[in-house]
Amino acid sequence: QGNMAFAGKYEFEGDENYDDFVKKIGLPSDKIEMGRNCKIVTEVVQNGNDFTWTQHFPGGRTTTNTFTIGKEADMETMGGKRFKATVKIEDGKIVAEFPNYRHTAEICGGKLVEISTASGAVYKRTSKRIA
Repeated sequence: QGNMAFAGKYEFEGDENYDDFVKKIGLPSDKIEMGRNCKIVTEVVQNGNDFTWTQHFPGGRTTTNTFTIGKEADMETMGGKRFKATVKIEDGKIVAEFPNYRHTAEICGGKLVEISTASGAVYKRTSKRIA
């Protein structure tokens, strides 16, 4: 488990099925517009099983989730809601169960691939490594 190389900085490259997914999780339309093709930079600091996962949004807003694999942590959703979750590792993927969706993250060919699933809608976001 200690050899997962998530650490780095990744810039949004593309996504699939955004609208369908954000409607399913009930994001308000102003937030939907703000997030569409948003050049989010994701910064991951990893120390063994301890992670700091920060998303930098254009305009200076950031969201940071700090968690340890297998331990309950305070998390924040895409829509800014706070809740507790236990992040797990499954098949080399980081898996978090949010209140109304499931989120996975993995490194695939040097890219950060994140998949969120809600009520049958599958949202995929790909980010390229920039640091």
